[in-house]
Amino acid sequence: MSIAPLPHASAPVPAQYLEFLEALKATGFEGDVDTDHASRTVLATDNSIYQRMPQAAIYPRHSEDVARAAQVLARPEFRDVVLTPRGGGTGTNGQSLTHGVTMDLSRHMNGILEINAEQRWVRVQAGVVKDQLNAALKPYGLFFAPELSTSNRATIGGMINTDASGQGSCTYGKTRDHVLALDFVLLGGERLHSAPLDAEALERMCADSGRIGKVHRTARRISEDQAELIEARFPKLNRCLTGYDLAHLREGDGRFNLNSVLCGAEGSLGFVVEARLNVLPIPRYSVLVNVRYAGFMDALRDARALMAHRPLSIETVDSKVLLLAMKDFVWSSVAEYFPQDGQRPTLGINLVEFSGDDPQEVDGRVQAFLGHLGADASVERLGHTLAAGNAAVHRVYAMRKRAVGLLGNVAGEARPQPFVEDTAVPPENLPEFIAEFRALLDSHGLQYGMFGHVDAGVLHVRPILDMKNPVDAALVRPISDAVAELTQRHGGLLWGEHGKGLRSEYVPAFFGELYPSLQQLKAAFDPHNQLNPGKIATPPASKTLLLKVDGVTTRGELDRQIDERVWQSYGAAMHCNGNGACYNFDPDDAMCPSWKATRQRVHSPKGRASLMREWLRLQGQAGVNVLEVAQRPQPFLSSLAARWRNSRAARRGEADFSHEVYDAMAGCLACKSCAGQCPVKVNVPEFRSRFLELYHRRYLRPVRDYLIGSLEFTMPWLARMPALYNGVMGSPWMRDVLSRRIGMVDGPLLSRLDLAATLRQWKVRAADAQALAALTPEQRARSVVIVQDSFTRYFETGQLQVLIELAARLGFQVWLAPLLPNGKPLHVQGFMGAFARAAIRNAAQLAQLAQSGVALVGLDPAMTLAYRQEYLKVPGMGEVPKVALPQEWLLQVLPEAVTSVASVAYRLLPHCTEKTNAPDSGKQWTQLFERRGLRLSVEATGCCGMSGTYGHEARNLETSKTIYAQSWEKQIESKQNLGEPLATGYSCRSQVKRLSARQVRHPLEALLDHVRATHQG
Repeated sequence: MSIAPLPHASAPVPAQYLEFLEALKATGFEGDVDTDHASRTVLATDNSIYQRMPQAAIYPRHSEDVARAAQVLARPEFRDVVLTPRGGGTGTNGQSLTHGVTMDLSRHMNGILEINAEQRWVRVQAGVVKDQLNAALKPYGLFFAPELSTSNRATIGGMINTDASGQGSCTYGKTRDHVLALDFVLLGGERLHSAPLDAEALERMCADSGRIGKVHRTARRISEDQAELIEARFPKLNRCLTGYDLAHLREGDGRFNLNSVLCGAEGSLGFVVEARLNVLPIPRYSVLVNVRYAGFMDALRDARALMAHRPLSIETVDSKVLLLAMKDFVWSSVAEYFPQDGQRPTLGINLVEFSGDDPQEVDGRVQAFLGHLGADASVERLGHTLAAGNAAVHRVYAMRKRAVGLLGNVAGEARPQPFVEDTAVPPENLPEFIAEFRALLDSHGLQYGMFGHVDAGVLHVRPILDMKNPVDAALVRPISDAVAELTQRHGGLLWGEHGKGLRSEYVPAFFGELYPSLQQLKAAFDPHNQLNPGKIATPPASKTLLLKVDGVTTRGELDRQIDERVWQSYGAAMHCNGNGACYNFDPDDAMCPSWKATRQRVHSPKGRASLMREWLRLQGQAGVNVLEVAQRPQPFLSSLAARWRNSRAARRGEADFSHEVYDAMAGCLACKSCAGQCPVKVNVPEFRSRFLELYHRRYLRPVRDYLIGSLEFTMPWLARMPALYNGVMGSPWMRDVLSRRIGMVDGPLLSRLDLAATLRQWKVRAADAQALAALTPEQRARSVVIVQDSFTRYFETGQLQVLIELAARLGFQVWLAPLLPNGKPLHVQGFMGAFARAAIRNAAQLAQLAQSGVALVGLDPAMTLAYRQEYLKVPGMGEVPKVALPQEWLLQVLPEAVTSVASVAYRLLPHCTEKTNAPDSGKQWTQLFERRGLRLSVEATGCCGMSGTYGHEARNLETSKTIYAQSWEKQIESKQNLGEPLATGYSCRSQVKRLSARQVRHPLEALLDHVRATHQG
């Protein structure tokens, strides 16, 4: 039994949508169009509880493409086609989810078009990411103010469409407050340049005979005729209202500004393609006062008094969020600011920021604030710390941002769900409101996590529910109803920050007599309800009603169809909550290089997790239990004929969704950055390998897979004739064979260095359990066992020689563990059975050596970290001993005395797997160099693009080059004298040698140089 072939889609794309797409292409549309099941599946979710399968996805290349789509959409024959824009896809309320066509503006339309530093404004396309914009503005001392926890993947278009705000909004306001002008495409393709209008300009706009005139006339009439009702209905809150903000159509100077309606419209009125934005000077100095409390409600009550000191912002985090952060790698960077008292644990914190350009003035305000903390006894506080300076403040906020995502990683199947999590009430009402909110959740027996912006009266509350459980899922309705009533009773809003989306059913009740005006405004822009229908308002004549919180398919409903045993086994994919942390734009961050290089969301951890969920669901529908399939033996020869027939059918075009999933998995570098950096710990390499094994039970493997998987087994034999091997591998005919027949563009050559001479010179002994057990305690303390890996043993023998010499010069007896296959290449290629056998055998040998107590040290980070991760997942695995990375071991054995600081400087370009899965590694290398009087800075770099054999494969070559160019290339080829670059990864050094023709050394080589010089001195 093997996996089942699956149709490309669970339901065919309706003919009208296919005709719409053909008509769009006929207009000269230059963007991309996707109707494949994989692309649609990835776009069916955001960071909400919902899942809506679009019929197609389009990716406009420029604003003209957007206008073409709007033109075709307005044709009478396409009145039943609906279109919804999408940016970063980080919404928590299904704002960009649709059953129609998704228009993704982030893939191509992500350019910063103009920066006017003198007048402090920028012009950007809709797909620009907020942090991307601020990185470009930083050299000018400017920034775009609205702050979000998703700032490294949220697009400006998405921020405008939800009128986003976050930390610091009491000082900086919302996105709308910084929008100077919008380039907006209306239904039918008209281009509206929307900016504040004086009376004369407004008259000209209203006189327009097209849709531009109609929308201005309608908005003006509503603002005049309903002025009293608008004043009465719109709350006087910092967060005011997202979606059709009629209260700000008239600015303080009397000008008419349609942007107040367009900001927060969630794509229901048209399409933002460009924006001119106001930007502000970056405060030169900041101090964060971190106040700790024994209870979360104490933190909320205290916020009232703290606000009187007019800080920039006050952020609150509860104990659940804080404890999750403590278990994450981010905690090591901020632990000093949150000391723990075992007697009185911290159950709430307030982060109070003061900032300005004058450090003395800021420090004076901080001292006055601290005076208040010392004198005021109205609330019990456990203590406080100061994070002074922008760098320190940034670290604490990075923890707070990450902690938001970590909420999704609580233990168990019930997870925090964001469906009532952006309520806003007047800040003075917040403690009482939250007390009632908590009582509501307690009455249902629910746990929850809380964090937010108490200065703005916004607290994010996420009830913990298992949405696969129908009983839990049924609570969405009563809790939503109760919270909507509760917020209104306290003078607030159900949707204060993250938009209405699929909670729009509460709009009519909130607006009352004013709701028909919203409907009229919607009709002026979108008379036939084609633009993101069901959100905020519907045209009066529309048959489509507002969507309901329990009227749209949830992810849990579909996940429920997966066998529980399968779900549990594939938790690394199943628990992805769509937070989108893997969409990180920063090329100097390791998170998901394949996403950054391709800009295709199927090539992201979220995308791959979504595809895995869908594939498992469809396999279950086809009657296949993948766990049973994986456990059944499949003899190679007896299954060969069937796999050959299936592969031939695939080449002839047999439909199978599995091929789309395979393409996404094959594009993964298996760098494990997702496993280390995803707040929910979505480990793509883990489920990718299992999928590949299952896929190749039905379809033939390429020869390339066998060559890579067997590398560790064949190298010892080939190394006996290095000259012949290198000659053959370097010949033009072999390169041609590799490329054309096998799919490998090149391969590493064997090292010609004589390891035997090094072993003799430094009296290295072969490690065996008996010999190690015979050592005295003193001898064991001065011994080390080097755990070899095939790559540095055969391709970079010089690196192994360096580690041996360094250890020997430091006075250690070096023992060399017998070289057994680590199995990492087998795991990457999905040979799970062979990997398990290799891992169990290798671990058993290492466990015997480890019984002596002598330290085991590995050299290559990817191979060494496999002992801590992949090995632990192997069924039937016995003890897996600790194999230390070189810097971990050296920090334990090197004396802490610091010699004089050398003038030479070094730069470490970290290995992506090492820095994300051993997050202290960079700090350890820095400390190690400091102990030897050397200066080492750890550079911010992304992935090098090689990642084992990924970069050697022909199908990956161009992507590998793109990844290298995005980050490493500028570091390696920089003309500035910043210090010698160093790299710990074998694959990283190989990539630099191949693409930049430079030899980069391992940090151990720099240390050895110093040790040699010291010993000679």
